Amino acid sequence: MPVRVVESNAPAQVSGSDPGNRSPLPRSSLLAAGQAFSGTQNVSNQQKEEAWRVNVQIQGVDLEHGYLCGTMEALNVPMADTPVITFWEGEIVDGKNYTFNTGKWEATREDDLRHWSKFPSFAPLQGQVESDGGRQLDLSNYPYIFMRWKEQYFVNVGTDCGLTIAGFYYVCFSCSDGSISGFYYDPNSSPFQKLELKTVNEGRSGFSFSSYELQ
Repeated sequence: MPVRVVESNAPAQVSGSDPGNRSPLPRSSLLAAGQAFSGTQNVSNQQKEEAWRVNVQIQGVDLEHGYLCGTMEALNVPMADTPVITFWEGEIVDGKNYTFNTGKWEATREDDLRHWSKFPSFAPLQGQVESDGGRQLDLSNYPYIFMRWKEQYFVNVGTDCGLTIAGFYYVCFSCSDGSISGFYYDPNSSPFQKLELKTVNEGRSGFSFSSYELQ
């Protein structure tokens, strides 16, 4: 399946923003194509405690347009006979291309605030986000990068694998150590499924992931 590294059309700019007065987001060496992360996603509900082992690899990053993409592999999914790999595309919250307001995927502004506020690093920004969506915030030197990751399709299994990719992830990336935390949002799934990842390599090149290769 093809991997689209850069969107053909640049995302629309946020109304009222002035990109000429903004610096680009910090180009952390840990947020780059080929970088891999490993950790867990907690999918517990009221009936049982469960966590899936998860691997993520970034396939492409375009900070100018607030875009990145990658693959996610869930290793111990009970209803699947093989690890399940999905391809996702991400939006980087930079105040120019994307704000903290999602505006799609069935997420309301209240949903946004409930999820962003679960990240301690969001606390200093919350007042401004509640006021105007954070459009006036300068995030160029902020030590964390906030993103949304939306899975687009299954790479190695069919849609009948028992999983859904209808939702998306609210994501917070630490520029200092490359750690990632996230919360999955889907009105029809267990709420606040937590994603926790640590970087496992630096500077890996190529477009391969696990034993699968995207061409």
